[in-house]
Amino acid sequence: MKFSILTLFPEMFPGLLNHSIPGRALKNKKFSIETFNIREYSHLKNNSIDGKPIGGGAGMIMRPDILQKALNHVLEKQKGSNIKTIYFTPKGRVLKQDIIKEVTNYDNIIIICGRYEGIDQRFVENNNVDEISVGDYILTGGEIPAFILIDACIRLIPEVLGNRKSLNSESFENTLLEYPQYTKPLDWEGNRVPKVLFSGNHVAVEKWRLTKARETTKKARPDLWKLYKNKLRGKK
Repeated sequence: MKFSILTLFPEMFPGLLNHSIPGRALKNKKFSIETFNIREYSHLKNNSIDGKPIGGGAGMIMRPDILQKALNHVLEKQKGSNIKTIYFTPKGRVLKQDIIKEVTNYDNIIIICGRYEGIDQRFVENNNVDEISVGDYILTGGEIPAFILIDACIRLIPEVLGNRKSLNSESFENTLLEYPQYTKPLDWEGNRVPKVLFSGNHVAVEKWRLTKARETTKKARPDLWKLYKNKLRGKK
């Protein structure tokens, strides 16, 4: 899996992805990152890449002609490969685990890291760019969302995680949040680990975990709880 990142700040990468589990996966070539400085494709004075919004308004908009030149260069390098192009914007569909799984079906993922007030909509539409949001808040650019997407994707690559079985019980699998987790000591400051977890009864443990996952989801994420109940109804 290769991530090609169009950004004004290529020096940000690999950054966090050069450490811990992602760092080992990068070193072992389970995935790769290549950055492209958008300014290098500018034909304007001082390598400017933006312009004032037509119709008025605050801020600046990244120009479609410069972005297109940068994207064309990346596409030419990856000619004939399985490619998906992503742009992070509050207008996009909210990033969830099912979207992460969708993205991992592609060999090459191109990420457009926007800045300022965003990018010209014509560029998005002409290139069939997938608009994705990482939440209902505003960031200074698309680099942080890029880290989030890449980290979430590479966890699903075979052999990246030490224990693949852990993926099956994580939050958002089966639309449930994960059950509470505990480790030693069994008694910490008067708080004991639920007895069922060290009872040796695996059936009882799984039943307890499912119950707690349901309770947690119902309390913290009513939207996911509703989806879960609908799925249960569909199985009957």
